[in-house]
Amino acid sequence: MNLYPISLKLEGRVCLVVGGGAVGERKISGLLECGAAVRVVSPRLTETVERWAAEGRVALERREFRPEDLADVFLVVVATDSEAVNEKVAALAAQRRLLVNVADRPALCDFYLPAIARRGPLSIAVSTGGVSPGLAARLRDEAARLCGPEYEEYLALLAEYRRRIFARYPREEERRELMLALTGAEALRRLDEGGLNALRAHLAEVWQKE
Repeated sequence: MNLYPISLKLEGRVCLVVGGGAVGERKISGLLECGAAVRVVSPRLTETVERWAAEGRVALERREFRPEDLADVFLVVVATDSEAVNEKVAALAAQRRLLVNVADRPALCDFYLPAIARRGPLSIAVSTGGVSPGLAARLRDEAARLCGPEYEEYLALLAEYRRRIFARYPREEERRELMLALTGAEALRRLDEGGLNALRAHLAEVWQKE
């Protein structure tokens, strides 16, 4: 089955996480990174999840799941150690046409959570369609080594040049050609071999030629 990869805007959207153990903690962390308004329902919590609740970073209901917990949520992540609870939440979410992910149960998922490495606005995401999260994590780490922390600064520079390009060039063809020059093989070679200073010099050269 082919999957349709997308990047969701979760800023301010209510996301329900059922389960506050170690797996739930990882899921909550990823949602918080994206600015989601996270609700957690679980009778048992890790120390970290408890701290997030005390700090007001998540809204917590320390109890078992109830069907009404699905009201007014955008998506649902289920991470309990009870197969019965996992299946119940997934079925109720499907009835409400909510997107649901159940940890380690691909058949119950509407979407999978890829292994992610972030470099500012750059997200390196690897998914095996739920087949092998371990392999996805290893491939993510390999890709992350190719794109070190300096890529965050590179993206910041590109954002500024993009602003300039859109201000100067009205035609899409001109914009695309210049953006390709700013992100081409030579730019990456300069970054890899000479670091950010060499990259900045190259970007300035490309811009001045225009």
